[in-house]
Amino acid sequence: MGASALPAQTVPSVPPSLPAPRAELRRPTDADWQAVLDAIGSASSVDLVAHVLPDGDALGSALAVGLALRQRGVEVRVSFGDDPQIVPASLAFLPGQELIVPVSAVPERPELMISFDVADPRRLGLLQTKAESARTLVVIDHHASNGGFGTRRLIDPLAPATAVLVDELLRRLGIPLDQPIATCLYAGVASDTGSFRYAATTPATHEFASRLLAAGVRHDAISRRLWDTQSFGYLKVLAAALERAQLDRRAADGLGLVWTWVPWADLLAHGVPPEEIEGLIDVVRKAAEAEVALVLKEDPDGSLRGSSRANGSVDVAAACAALGGGGHAYAAGFTSRIGVAATVAAFRSAISSQTKD
Repeated sequence: MGASALPAQTVPSVPPSLPAPRAELRRPTDADWQAVLDAIGSASSVDLVAHVLPDGDALGSALAVGLALRQRGVEVRVSFGDDPQIVPASLAFLPGQELIVPVSAVPERPELMISFDVADPRRLGLLQTKAESARTLVVIDHHASNGGFGTRRLIDPLAPATAVLVDELLRRLGIPLDQPIATCLYAGVASDTGSFRYAATTPATHEFASRLLAAGVRHDAISRRLWDTQSFGYLKVLAAALERAQLDRRAADGLGLVWTWVPWADLLAHGVPPEEIEGLIDVVRKAAEAEVALVLKEDPDGSLRGSSRANGSVDVAAACAALGGGGHAYAAGFTSRIGVAATVAAFRSAISSQTKD
């Protein structure tokens, strides 16, 4: 892919801001599940949407439900609000991509829209207005920072991935796992647990994965696509980012911060789309001297998308919330428009008050 394939509009100017965690957020009840089942059962068409720059959990969950409902004869559309709308190369193996339609093909007032892995309507990008106009908007998510939007909600902050909630939805719909659906769900749970390495992984998570493997999932092939296959251009961008990396041993009350940034010019120079560098944070976080890692990625308008990770002693969701973002305790993000130096300083200050005993 040449640099000319990356127009200045690749990333929509929609800040991925997330609200602060809601104290009253609770796990779904049987009544919550039944309300969603009723909404699906009465709908003649369903629009299934992921967040902008979709990852394996968001797109995998949407496609899994799309494949399942299509078996029932329901008219389904899958979409996400980017322009241009590009499926990350690492997710090109996902079944059901024939269901994906551009934003323009989604009705202005959908009968039923279901969002996946979206903690704030602004993360829907160009689909936000249509989501807010939907007759029924179901929100399926696992972020503790979810602000509780939508008319029906299945939000479980204890779930390691939205795909886990989708699995339960399909079980309650009476739709069995086949290989295509299981492949989409495996991509979701493997992505959000870091291949089952993150703290949110439980015995139930492994049992879920076992059922997916029994349905015929090729976990080795999926793992290669998700983590072990990159373009040569990505390697050049990665090399430059690692050369810029800085280690601040005094940050986070002495627990340490490692950080770097990727200018938009690097992506253009090497023909790398923004979605391909989403996993760069997982390389940077390997530094043994730092509890917290931060990667700042520049967008065409000069704004910075920050991705952060922590190993267990710092709540980066709270830190990112202080900067207008949010996410999970050990994986969170935010958007900044104050430049690299000022953003790093603000993040450093935010994590200093979020260390855990």
